[in-house]
Amino acid sequence: MNNSTWLLKVLRVTILTLWLWPASCSYTVAEQLMTIAYESGVNLFDTAEVYAGGRWVSHDPLSWRSSLVITTKLYWGGKYIVRAMTYVINQGMAMYWGTSRWTAMEIMEAYSVARQFNLIPPVCEQAEYHLFQREKVEVQLPELYHKIGVGAMTWSPLACGIITGKYDNGIPESSRASMKSYQWLKEKIVSEDGRKQQAKLKELNHIAEKLGCTLPQLAVAWCLRNEGVSSVLLGTSNPEQLTENLGAIQVLPKMTSHVVSDIDHILGNRPYSKKDYRS
Repeated sequence: MNNSTWLLKVLRVTILTLWLWPASCSYTVAEQLMTIAYESGVNLFDTAEVYAGGRWVSHDPLSWRSSLVITTKLYWGGKYIVRAMTYVINQGMAMYWGTSRWTAMEIMEAYSVARQFNLIPPVCEQAEYHLFQREKVEVQLPELYHKIGVGAMTWSPLACGIITGKYDNGIPESSRASMKSYQWLKEKIVSEDGRKQQAKLKELNHIAEKLGCTLPQLAVAWCLRNEGVSSVLLGTSNPEQLTENLGAIQVLPKMTSHVVSDIDHILGNRPYSKKDYRS
């Protein structure tokens, strides 16, 4: 994968990230996923304590660990987090820190605290971004980037599986939406808005067919075409899905302004910004 980007002009990472989230995966499958990602050129792996305790990357020392960038997470936030993360970095336990699901106001507050007390500010925000969720990444974060240099790593490019097309004809028994802990997702899919989204996905599938790709590949490539996005996190539970999603790199050159315009016309949800920082 030759497509790389400077994350905040300092840390070189690939534009696709392996999101080590599914706790239900066996280590054998997890190892396959990590190997496929690495051999495809992915150098950024995202994990957390709540993602199976981070055991995917700690189970066995990886022979190629020195060439990887590992991101992890902790909670809660609070007014002391800037001072705490500055300590962590100064102690050599991390190189940079960022935020996840913070509001623009919270990020600006953290930056102001860092400047006021000579501390280290956050360098990026992890935000949800997909065809049906656009406002924050396309309007709020570009303004922050141009003001204070905060970049964007985005997650859920397939909207928790909604954009895969698996819910076209209801809720499959083996799907995430069929699980009790994902009742909210099921309700979202069967709602009126959910049905409208499924109708739009069928139209988008025609564009994918014209480009010679799958709907998931189109959706991931659509996220990547945004120059304000440093890296897109790919969450998957099997090698076939990962291989398919990595194929979005081949679709990216086909995302012309005409194709993007056609997608916007179908979606009808392009957010308004006084300054348009998108590609």
